[in-house]
Amino acid sequence: MGLKKFLKPISKPQLDYHPLPPLSPIPNPPLPSPPPHTSPPPPSPPTLSLSPLPHHHFHHLQLFLKTHLSPPFTPLSLLHFLKSKLHHHPSFSHYDFHIFNWASKIDSFRHTHLTFHWMAQTLSVTHRFDQLRTLIEFIASNPCPCSDGTIFSCPQIEPIFRFVIHGYCKVGNFDDALYAFRTMVRLIDGRPSVVVCNILLHGFVKCGRFDRALGFYHDEMVRYRVKPDVVSFNILISGYCRDSRFESALEMFKEMREMGCDPNVVTFNTLVKGLFREGKVEEGIGMVNEMIELGYRISDVTCEILVHGLCKEGRVLQACDMLVELSKRGVLPKGYDYFGLVEVLCGEGRVVRALELIYELWDRGSVPSLIACTVMVDGLSRSGKSEEALSLVEKMLKEGMVLDIVTFNCVLQDICNVGRTKEANKLRLLASSKGLELDGMTYKILVTGYTEEGNRKEGELVVDEMLDRGFIPSLASYNKLMNGLSNCRRSTLKVNKFGC
Repeated sequence: MGLKKFLKPISKPQLDYHPLPPLSPIPNPPLPSPPPHTSPPPPSPPTLSLSPLPHHHFHHLQLFLKTHLSPPFTPLSLLHFLKSKLHHHPSFSHYDFHIFNWASKIDSFRHTHLTFHWMAQTLSVTHRFDQLRTLIEFIASNPCPCSDGTIFSCPQIEPIFRFVIHGYCKVGNFDDALYAFRTMVRLIDGRPSVVVCNILLHGFVKCGRFDRALGFYHDEMVRYRVKPDVVSFNILISGYCRDSRFESALEMFKEMREMGCDPNVVTFNTLVKGLFREGKVEEGIGMVNEMIELGYRISDVTCEILVHGLCKEGRVLQACDMLVELSKRGVLPKGYDYFGLVEVLCGEGRVVRALELIYELWDRGSVPSLIACTVMVDGLSRSGKSEEALSLVEKMLKEGMVLDIVTFNCVLQDICNVGRTKEANKLRLLASSKGLELDGMTYKILVTGYTEEGNRKEGELVVDEMLDRGFIPSLASYNKLMNGLSNCRRSTLKVNKFGC
């Protein structure tokens, strides 16, 4: 891909908007006008009497307030009341904003960032966005007491608005999110953090509004001199890739490097996924290799993108070879679960290659997951490879991996079907010692196997154990099992007598 030219050390970042003098003033735009309502405007804040409330609730709520929150009270007292008393009340919890406004009308009371934050969080989580916008306007016109007598705003204002903006973005209400952002910028009297900007960028991209993400990046972030970080660039690169503009994604990657921002594994994963989406398989593989050469450690997601991309192009065997190669180079993540590739191989009838892959990676320290082994055992059973299934289950049990009882019983049945009930019984004893809870079907399979092989003595021992563990419900069931073993003994003697 030639990404090394983008990754050469940059001696001096070419930035138009940093560094700034420590106290360089930022011109504050006038407080933005709220976006037009799409629903009826919110009601006016309630008065001291908590009206307008339904008459049948007003009296009870008034008594509830007198009991738990009588003036004068402090912001901490109000916060305790909202959190511990009102929030869990079955009838009054949704009147929290009314009480918030009622408290603001009391001469001896003034809200702080603590009550602002609680109210913003509650309104956002409960999707009361009309009231949330009213709260924003209230905060803008009633600064926190922390900023009184100082040239700095309260440092908690931005975290409050961060929660508000995130709530708007989650529901795709970007007009109000931008209004909240611009209001916040005016209140903090300085540069917003890149974290808040990233929330907006991510919201735009996630909702398919990449055009607005680019506009916010080029206009708002430049206007307020916010330096983008690796998360900002990853969001924009991902947006370009989703928009099928891979060349622009590479240009953004180049801009990222020119600004002195180092990429991370997420950056590379996004580009690799974009290459596979464009059908550029070889370029995608080449970027993974170049990423390793540059010292970036691949992640589970990298492997998933690589395997999925190759399988989608029908290169399943190449995906196997890639994983083995990564394991040999010591860069395959230890926790990577390759059960998806095992499933694809078994689905295509390549059970032998799937089993080889498991053993190759297992021997190099990449232990397969229980689900990968279960899929493998099922594939071997369906292909009639009972001996290979037996070996795999034995290895699993010795490593402390216990199959579910249904899959385990299927393996026992396959082993007994080929006349190896004695080995099946040994496997049963090993599984039991590793904690597998056996059921009545496990024992029935073994008894049937011994019956068909004419091994009465071993069969009777299994029946006795069934009896001790309560797996034989009645005397009739017991007699049926024992009669079967007796008949198998006589049948064996008859065969021997006539030499057949």
